[in-house]
Amino acid sequence: MVEPGTDVPARAGAPFDGWAAWLHRLWRVGTDAGDVTALASLVYEALLDDPGVTVVAGARWERGRSSYVRHRGRGDTEVTTLPGCDHTEGPCAPPPLDDGPTLLLIRPDDPEMLLPCPGGSALRDAGAAAVVRCVFELGDGDRAALWVGAGREPGAPWVARTGERLRQIADVLTVSNQRILESQEHERRQAMDAFLAEASLQLAGSLDVEETLRRVARMAVPAVAEGCMVHLADFRGTLSAVAVAHMASDAQVRLREVAEDDPWLAKELLRGAERRHGLVLTGEDLEGGPFGPGAPGPAVRAMSVSPLTARNRALGTLTFLYSRDSADADRPLLTDLAGRAALAIDTSTLYEQRRRHVEQLQRHLLPPGLPDCPGLALSAAYQVADDSLDVGGDFYDAVRVGDRLAVFIGDVCGRGAEAAAFTGLARHTLRTLLENGTSPAGALARLNGALIAQRASRFVTALVAVLTPRDDGTWRVRVANAGHPLPHVARAGGEVVAVPAQGMLLGVVRQAAYRAVSVTLGPGDALVLHTDGLAEARAADGSFFEDRLPEAVARCVDADGGGADGLIGEAARFRVSGDDDTAVVIVQVEGER
Repeated sequence: MVEPGTDVPARAGAPFDGWAAWLHRLWRVGTDAGDVTALASLVYEALLDDPGVTVVAGARWERGRSSYVRHRGRGDTEVTTLPGCDHTEGPCAPPPLDDGPTLLLIRPDDPEMLLPCPGGSALRDAGAAAVVRCVFELGDGDRAALWVGAGREPGAPWVARTGERLRQIADVLTVSNQRILESQEHERRQAMDAFLAEASLQLAGSLDVEETLRRVARMAVPAVAEGCMVHLADFRGTLSAVAVAHMASDAQVRLREVAEDDPWLAKELLRGAERRHGLVLTGEDLEGGPFGPGAPGPAVRAMSVSPLTARNRALGTLTFLYSRDSADADRPLLTDLAGRAALAIDTSTLYEQRRRHVEQLQRHLLPPGLPDCPGLALSAAYQVADDSLDVGGDFYDAVRVGDRLAVFIGDVCGRGAEAAAFTGLARHTLRTLLENGTSPAGALARLNGALIAQRASRFVTALVAVLTPRDDGTWRVRVANAGHPLPHVARAGGEVVAVPAQGMLLGVVRQAAYRAVSVTLGPGDALVLHTDGLAEARAADGSFFEDRLPEAVARCVDADGGGADGLIGEAARFRVSGDDDTAVVIVQVEGER
């Protein structure tokens, strides 16, 4: 330490004659600055206004490492900025702090006064004989220092005045930096909230598991990190890569190879999956792996692994690769994103399982095939209006009894397990009765009695038609209806008419009576049966498919009209609303139309 000598007089003029006004100016500039380093020129200019000062320098340390060194000498017009270094010991380490700003008067040949490399001896080279230094915390783990060098050994008043001014500057810079950090954090939170909101919308936009995972990876790069990998666990707990994304297309190819088959990565993924908040690897933690120092591809400074867990089930991992040391700061975001992604994946998985179960149950409620009947051509089709819903109640079947053919179609009110149970009851009851030769009206009456006996909470509609061949090549058709949409007859000449068969819903009135009406089908004629999902399909203008049903029937019973599949296809193209399933059965007499 140098004992104070004679004072170095300050010349008259700003800012030393108006120090309070200058501090206020520094404060106002700092309120609009995006970084305190933008105030360097203003600070150095003010301090160099003292004629006893030959050089002013500053430095900053971010999380213990030097980020830059700046200095300006008397007569210089610009501040010289030198990049920092990675050294954490010796002259490059951050100087210690006292309870407040540290004020030191030191000689130029004292190594304690030297700037962090690569600034080195800049103070001595600028002709400083003594230096006053102020070290202060900027906030968020950063530290800064200011050096003011005098051309000769100063006196105590100058040292006291310079130290006080450095302390005041440090206070302004610290408060300004805190405001900047708060503003940046606020903007970052807003950006992350917007990102997470968009992520939720995107993740909710697909019920396909793999598409959901691809969306996770695509959204996260580059919004969160430069690279992303998503792994899913199978029933044995083995993790498999299902989605990979990287900002660099050439790096993405290698990243996929690493994600699919790298022992080091597999080990770290398992470690991360076992931790509630995952893990972050940096520096030495990455050595020996595909992202360590010297590894091919873009440099990786950090890797985070977040577990994908939903409803207490471990689903996999979400991994990010960073070219910056920000993974720890992003941990709340990573946890939130991983939770949302896991919930979306779990929902997609459960939906897929449910969809398969619904399909299996629906198949059991429909016949495996239609019988062959000489002289008749049969076609049937079934379409689920919304595969995110439960099993529907539409059913149909056909039974051949001798030379006759019995066809029926029906619909149980509602969806779900209860509807499926009544669907099975109705179909199998009608099939058994018709196999035993029961008439159409008798079969409906018996089914109505069975539903009443079961105290059915759902009503059922059904329509039964029995076709009997005649010697002249025509077929007599007896049709009985229980609240079902009317069937249509499409004549070979192109005319389409509804069959006026009416009757009470099944399962509502105990003593309901049903009667059959008769129609005749000639060569090329067709009988078309359908559920209400066909007629109730609705277009954007509010019109119903029922209004154009006769024309659609006429087209679809032609040789190239597609039959039952063609009729359902026309309704599907017409529909913009309507969530009821649709079943269609067409029985056509063979012959020229």
